[in-house]
Amino acid sequence: MDDLRIRAAEPGDLDAVLAFWKVAAEGTSISDDRAGVERLVGRDPEALILAERGGELAGTVIAGFDGWRCHLYRLAVHPGHRRRGVGSALLAAAEERFVRLGGRRGDAMVLDRNALAHPAWRAAGYAPQPQWSRWVKRLAD
Repeated sequence: MDDLRIRAAEPGDLDAVLAFWKVAAEGTSISDDRAGVERLVGRDPEALILAERGGELAGTVIAGFDGWRCHLYRLAVHPGHRRRGVGSALLAAAEERFVRLGGRRGDAMVLDRNALAHPAWRAAGYAPQPQWSRWVKRLAD
């Protein structure tokens, strides 16, 4: 894993990230567009973390911190790079960021139907919280 580079996304990376999510991420989000990702990086330049191997995008995670809670979204690893430590390295970088910012607990948005991801999240120390449900309301299209 010596050739794995972890870094914050830059504005020039955003089109590549959006294309990457179409290949590597499970499902889509209402914010999966240029404007949504630009807002994220503009508001919090260190939130979108990238993993590169051999100059190619191998994985992403969004590590959002609102000053109170630490939220993980869009952990995605390219199918050709899975089971090679990319996801673990991204989560370690996200957790280091949270600790540096004063965060005390991380939560992850993981699709129930994404059974492929569940073992990876469990191996990283995360577990579902059955007493909570996510309630959502669309504010815009």
